[in-house]
Amino acid sequence: MRCVVQRVSRAEVRVDGAIAGRIGPGMVALVAFASTDGEPELAWMASKLPRLRMFNDADGRINLCLAETGGGILLISQFTLYGDCRKGQRPSFSGSAAPDPARSLYGRFSSLLRSEWDDVAEGVFAAVMEVELVNEGPVTLILEREASTVEGL
Repeated sequence: MRCVVQRVSRAEVRVDGAIAGRIGPGMVALVAFASTDGEPELAWMASKLPRLRMFNDADGRINLCLAETGGGILLISQFTLYGDCRKGQRPSFSGSAAPDPARSLYGRFSSLLRSEWDDVAEGVFAAVMEVELVNEGPVTLILEREASTVEGL
């Protein structure tokens, strides 16, 4: 499972010109699933995101999490995070979960994330989306949890 997380002052996602999800200050989480992902990966990431220290404290140091600053999470599915560009000019997406299992993983992840944090907005799974955001800092982090990862790391 991969997430690209950006600290934002605001963000929204539109589908067919209509706003599907919108947040003020907080984070945008672009998420992709591997075919090997399961409950441990989903639970780990759902717990990690609201507790991720990516916001500035009073001294300007990146030291605070959403629980300390408030804000929302805009969750957007993005299978292209598993695009492998090492060979040729066209990315291979063979590491990404197939659409039906990915839809199920996304739904479960969304539920787990909402159980950890109240303010979650979303895009639309498998839709063509327009994402607009103001990356504050800029702060962009990449989180990954592989099925073979040792528990507790």
